Formats: sequence, C-alpha cells, structure tokens
Amino acid sequence: MTEKVLFTGKTHNTNGRDGGTRSSDGQLELKLKQPHPAAENLFGAAWSACYMGAIEAAAGQRSIKLPAGLAVDAEIDLNVDDGSYFLRARLNVSVPGVDPEIARELLHAAHGICPYSKATHGNIDVVTNLI
Repeated sequence: MTEKVLFTGKTHNTNGRDGGTRSSDGQLELKLKQPHPAAENLFGAAWSACYMGAIEAAAGQRSIKLPAGLAVDAEIDLNVDDGSYFLRARLNVSVPGVDPEIARELLHAAHGICPYSKATHGNIDVVTNLI
C-alpha cells in the first residue's frame, strides 16, 4: 500500500482578547476572544463535514442515490470530571427520502470511512442519531 497525503490543513492560533485562528490558505479566519468554545465548534464543523462526505461515499459504494437535503448537526460537549477534561459527541443526521434502515446502514458504514470517526473511535463517547 502506498500512502498519499491528500491535503494538509495548516492553522495559526493566538490567545487573549485579540486571539484568533487563521488557515495558511486564507479560507478560515476567526477572532476568538477567551474564553470561547472555539475548539469544540471547529471540531464539530470539521467532523460533520467529513462525516457527510463519508455518508456520500458509503452511498456511492452501494449505488444509492442520495436526494438533496443530507445534513449533519454535530454537538460536541467539553466535560470535566475530577479535574480531568474529556469530550462527548452527538451526530444528528438527516437523510430525507432514504428508507430509515438503509440510512442507518449508511451512517454505520460512514464511521468506518470518515477519518474523524476513526480517530475518535474508542476515545470518546459518540452517539449517532438518525433524525
């Protein structure tokens, strides 16, 4: 197997009242005053976008045409227990026009495709809801 890097995301982050983040390609620039749940929001946005692409890939592998309206809402919780911080996540997915049983199969398959799902598997509690 020959590994190939498809893309490298590069960001620069600063803290404080004038803190923020920006990507090297200029596609992302946000002012983030402290404290701010930026990490959880950005992680949720990145994961849900990737997971949606994985659902599309899973559907393509099964020759299932997805109608318009596929959507993923990510909820990322930052928790603390006895001084230890950890994450929990909920992915609420809408696949309108697809039989719910087939949609559930696609959601399950997408977790095996999405790099974010693979990275979090076994590391954080994740609940995937078909809505």
